Amino acid sequence: MTEFVTDVFRQRVYLPLKHVIRKLYYQPAVRSIFFFPERLLRTAVGARDPMIPPKSKIFIGHGDFTAIGLEFLRHFIGIGGLEPNERVLDVGCGIGRMAIPLTRYLGAEGSYEGFDIVAEGIEWCQTQITPRFPRFRFTVADVYNGLYRPDGRFQARDYVFPYPAESFDFVFLTSVFTHMLPADIANYVRQIARVLRPGGRCLMTCFLLNDEVRQLVARGKSSLPMREQKEGYSTIDRGTPEYDIAFPQPYVTSLLESAGLIVAPPIHYGKWCGRAAGLTYQDVILVRKGA
Repeated sequence: MTEFVTDVFRQRVYLPLKHVIRKLYYQPAVRSIFFFPERLLRTAVGARDPMIPPKSKIFIGHGDFTAIGLEFLRHFIGIGGLEPNERVLDVGCGIGRMAIPLTRYLGAEGSYEGFDIVAEGIEWCQTQITPRFPRFRFTVADVYNGLYRPDGRFQARDYVFPYPAESFDFVFLTSVFTHMLPADIANYVRQIARVLRPGGRCLMTCFLLNDEVRQLVARGKSSLPMREQKEGYSTIDRGTPEYDIAFPQPYVTSLLESAGLIVAPPIHYGKWCGRAAGLTYQDVILVRKGA
């Protein structure tokens, strides 16, 4: 009985309330007000690291900014086989969470390009990272997204990555496909295949739907109640589906393979859906471009 009451409370009170609070967090003005006392204190004592953005500017979600960056650097190396001399593209680079630890890993022959649709994050990276690490470059993409860029001029389904073909050895996307619609993802997959060199790799995170996940969601175990069914995907928000989107696993793997990106097993499943164990929060897929 106690477990039943707990599950009902989680599904009907806790998770909806969490979603409302999260929506508020995405508003820059709300973050600025909420973190103002901390910003004031850090300024007074001179404790701010110039290579870590103020919390009021971090729009990419919860979790320890530095720890998550270091965690994914380990995944880039251990799963993706990233070498210090490689050319790297960060799709949806945010405010430098992954770029910052890479400044200590990529060598003189390596390079980094990142783009994002949130101009504030790119501006911070351009002023704080690039002057210290000139081989790290950041670009704003004026692309529409219902969550992050509702005033974007271009649709993601039409966007062409601003780089030549076969110009990168390693591409990664962390928490990008979790906020994109099917046609947009299909185009980004084609663009990834275009800019990767033959034999290059791409590591991406996503929310994958399979039988295990659907059962966990139905039982209220998932931290994301993906119950809103749309054409080809599930979401937690009917009005703004880009808040969180999950796709059937066969759809994702088929989409990748149709672009010449071969899934390198195993898929590393995450904890987002209520699994007892997982590599990280989201599901992780590594693909290689055919020769």
